[in-house]
Amino acid sequence: MTDQQDIHTCLPDAQPIMRIMPMPADANAQGAIFGGWMMMQVDIAGSIEAQRCAQGAVTTVAVNAFQFHQPVHVGDLVSFYVERLRVGKTSITVKVEVFAQRHPDLVNVVKVTEAMLTYVAVDVSGNARELPQLVG
Repeated sequence: MTDQQDIHTCLPDAQPIMRIMPMPADANAQGAIFGGWMMMQVDIAGSIEAQRCAQGAVTTVAVNAFQFHQPVHVGDLVSFYVERLRVGKTSITVKVEVFAQRHPDLVNVVKVTEAMLTYVAVDVSGNARELPQLVG
């Protein structure tokens, strides 16, 4: 986590790829959401963009970076934003930024997590396949 206790910010102008509100079963004994839960949600968010790019199935091949900046709590509205960083012959690398709205009525937004992941397009047998040529 960062040295600052509260990084106030605004949500990005783009539409989030997904939003979710964690529940009590997702929290540890200290009341913060499990890091593993957050990692799973980040992987899901990143894979949505990778699947769009691949026009089909993908598999996660690397978590290139993962940083937790602030804890997430039960009741936070968590928004995931994805940016495509690199498209190779078979792989897609994305950046996922995660923001929590702590008190939606007060619009207190903090950046809680960011990660960079790489996915590979796969065929029905699970073998790497070339990405389709994207137009535009």
